[in-house]
Amino acid sequence: MMDLFISLAALLSLIGGIVTLMVKDPFDKLITLSILISGVVIFMVTRGYLDVVIIISLMMPTGVFFILPLCRKKPEGLQ
Repeated sequence: MMDLFISLAALLSLIGGIVTLMVKDPFDKLITLSILISGVVIFMVTRGYLDVVIIISLMMPTGVFFILPLCRKKPEGLQ
């Protein structure tokens, strides 16, 4: 059963990393980074680093709330 979780974590991390490199849009990059983080979180849970997983789970959505408005802003001269 643990082999299934580890292979799922590796698959999610690889897919998230490869797609993050290929995507140009900042919004899509945030989505693919969250896929990569989900694979990393699964891997850390199987290893027993639950305190680190809690911190990542709290920081990731908070960071997205601050990053999304910054990506949405248009430059001052363009309208």
